[in-house]
Amino acid sequence: MVAIVATVAYLGLEARGVEVQVQLAAGVPNFIIVGLPDKAVGESRERVRAALAAIGLALPPKRITVNLSPADLPKEGSHFDLPIALGLLAAIGATDKESLSHYVVVGELGLDGRIAPSPGCCSPRCMPQPATAG
Repeated sequence: MVAIVATVAYLGLEARGVEVQVQLAAGVPNFIIVGLPDKAVGESRERVRAALAAIGLALPPKRITVNLSPADLPKEGSHFDLPIALGLLAAIGATDKESLSHYVVVGELGLDGRIAPSPGCCSPRCMPQPATAG
């Protein structure tokens, strides 16, 4: 089962749409993030793990793959924490994945589960720009 959460990647003053795709699979327990993540995005694993533990949830003993799509777009910043956590909650069945399809999510997670705002994010900037044909 794949859970999908919409978020954005910032490129200067522009926001591009990104899909956070979370899949749970049988295999050696692991938590990997692919799709050109920078160091801060890679560290999301530990913030998400700690935040879920703070609310009484543990990661399932499965192979967890998080794909940040499109794969060729660089992903920078800690604002991917919340969409990754929500995708993981949907993948394990703790929340309805269909209800997440109506939102574009950004936010950094604290180790205690608190959500920190994304610096510099205001309404127009957070909206992903439509892809242009051509």
